[in-house]
Amino acid sequence: MIIAIQSLSNIFFIISGIAFFVFLTYAAIISFIEKEKKATIIFIFFGLVVPLPCLAIGLFEIPNQIVISVILLLLIILLLVIYFVPIKVTKSIFDVFPIGQIDERNIMFSRMELEKGSPDYLEYYNKNPKKLIIDEKIKGNPGLLNEKSTNYNPAMFSSADASFVAVDAFKTKVDGEISSKKKVYKSEKVSTYIKNWTKKLGALDVGITELQDYHKYSHRGRKGKYGNIVNLNHKYAIVFTVEMDYDALKTGPYAPSVMESAQQYLAAGAIAVQLAEFIRGLGYPAKAHIDGNYDVVCPLVAKDAGLGEIGRMGLLMTPKLGSRVRIAVVTTDIPLKVDERKFDPTMVNFCIQCKKCADICPSNAISFDDRKEIDGVNRWQINQELCFNFWTITGTDCGRCVSVCPYSHPNNFLHNIIRVGINNSAVFSKVALSLDDVIYGRKPLSKLPVSWMNMN
Repeated sequence: MIIAIQSLSNIFFIISGIAFFVFLTYAAIISFIEKEKKATIIFIFFGLVVPLPCLAIGLFEIPNQIVISVILLLLIILLLVIYFVPIKVTKSIFDVFPIGQIDERNIMFSRMELEKGSPDYLEYYNKNPKKLIIDEKIKGNPGLLNEKSTNYNPAMFSSADASFVAVDAFKTKVDGEISSKKKVYKSEKVSTYIKNWTKKLGALDVGITELQDYHKYSHRGRKGKYGNIVNLNHKYAIVFTVEMDYDALKTGPYAPSVMESAQQYLAAGAIAVQLAEFIRGLGYPAKAHIDGNYDVVCPLVAKDAGLGEIGRMGLLMTPKLGSRVRIAVVTTDIPLKVDERKFDPTMVNFCIQCKKCADICPSNAISFDDRKEIDGVNRWQINQELCFNFWTITGTDCGRCVSVCPYSHPNNFLHNIIRVGINNSAVFSKVALSLDDVIYGRKPLSKLPVSWMNMN
């Protein structure tokens, strides 16, 4: 009997040692592919060291074998318990919904477009005198994609600008004529078709929700529509995300990051315009909401459509890619099947603990505090003045916060098993955060652009 137990014990430790070696080797290979040198070295080291005690116990007679076996067994059981046993968030984390509408005239892009001395300029700063000093200071900076900015690169900035110009060309196509030949389909069939086609066009995830008043801006703030009351009476909103490249974002706040940001605004805009045109062709109204031409607040729509939660950065946090996405929306009256929103407190809890984006933010624009009441809603809010001021100095939209977020790692098996553990256990969530800091660094350095980007 004792011999049988000893044999089973040996087999268990041999299998455990091999499993540790295989997993850590796989992790090293993935890290190498992801160009994460520090992570690659760490996984190689632990891939060689961690399996040794298990293999030694399983294959050889060693001193104090029983004691060591019991200790190793308890450690393995502890690891399995931390990962697999559901331990949900204990502190009160609840879903929140806005109670009012956001005025687009208050966002930095709108304020930067105000011409000094114009009626709109005078009216806005008479109502908001505290914003005048900081806004004038920011306007004195070089500006986004400006040749006098600190991170100026003529080729890369021109590439980013080309994408933004292309997005502008779409703005005449966001709305249009509705076909008089209305096609009638079942809402489930239409919804399934739209989701699959949108993904075929390049979207990562797609959701559908009923359009709420708080999804809509109260007033428009961009040029040509400044001060217009938003009259958008569509019943449904289709919202989707497109992925921003992991390597490009890792270069932030340098030029490749703004190149990628602009490119994905363009990609999202192209999909939204096609989708809206398709729906109008079926005989129903539809409007695309794309960069610089939004009637809606995209992250709020995406949240209610079940695509993620609003994180510490004030951005949408998606389960697969964190905030490493761009969002676009199409509003419409075509009958659709609405997706059920399932609040995920584990993502919010992770943001409460993590604070990595706040640590890395070069402008100190992200709060270290827990969610607090702002305009009647418990939420995080980025300091947009500090953030935008940094953008206009560097000439890029930075992206450091997005690039270091543990949720923003690539969507593959290695990182997905971590995401599963975070979702399953609040204890594992803390472990995962500590491991992320050790393996990837609390404040990793920006990466260099890939070689072909350097035209100098």
